[in-house]
Amino acid sequence: MKPENLQTKIFLDSGDPGETKEMLDTLGFLDGQTTNPTLVSKHPEAKQKLEAGEKFSTEEIYGFYKEIVQEISELIPDGSVSIEVYADHSTSTADMLAQARYMYEWIPNAHIKFPTTNAGLTAARQFHQEGGRVNMTLCFTQEQAAAVHAAMEGAQKGDVFVSPFIGRLDDRGENGMDLIRNCNRMLHTDEQRVEVLTASVRSLEHIKAALAMQSDSLTAPIELLREWAEAEMPVPDAKRYEYDSGDLESIAYTDLNLHQDWTEFDLSHDLTERGIEKFSDDWNKLVQ
Repeated sequence: MKPENLQTKIFLDSGDPGETKEMLDTLGFLDGQTTNPTLVSKHPEAKQKLEAGEKFSTEEIYGFYKEIVQEISELIPDGSVSIEVYADHSTSTADMLAQARYMYEWIPNAHIKFPTTNAGLTAARQFHQEGGRVNMTLCFTQEQAAAVHAAMEGAQKGDVFVSPFIGRLDDRGENGMDLIRNCNRMLHTDEQRVEVLTASVRSLEHIKAALAMQSDSLTAPIELLREWAEAEMPVPDAKRYEYDSGDLESIAYTDLNLHQDWTEFDLSHDLTERGIEKFSDDWNKLVQ
């Protein structure tokens, strides 16, 4: 049963519809699901194919991805299902845009994921202007999130997500939850255009902190949502809960002008670049 005081949407981070079914049974609800090339590569059928020394053709891999998200969409027809475009460092804006238009037709409840880079945001901006819903992924700075807001004029709440990857910041000694707090403070205004989707969640404490901060959404792997369910789905009171960041370095809030041209923001970040490499490598391993 969904907790009455839950303000945050709960997404499953998975490329396996079997896990979608399990979470619906375990939690009794699911507000959405996020997928990406790495998660698709972990699907049991994909793993079995690779273990047999086989690969997909380009046509087959897109067909396989389409089947996965269609099955997920049928299970959570009222939720959001994020589908990620393929992007490496040479992928053009035009190519990302073409993929987005193609993928958006797969299901009626899609958000298309683009990397938070200049090329990615240019494509996402155009796609949104055409009526598409988007999820800007691999976000690691408040400035990247500000650029997403600035680029999405006219967006309605629910059209656009920005996904800060907190676990990967923690991995290098920075307090990823500070980025969520900062993005909430910056974006949760009367004219809110962009929802904060807490991603790269690594622990039950990450989940509890995101809920206490009232992140618009969070996405977590099945093992952590199981753990949250086993703990009886706690939703901490923001006034009483204190997140223990240990010895992680704090990330200070920065006053940014959300109304300046989005191209004036610095979108560069080494973790964004590494994330693109990881996703493209995992995708390429599937394709012959």
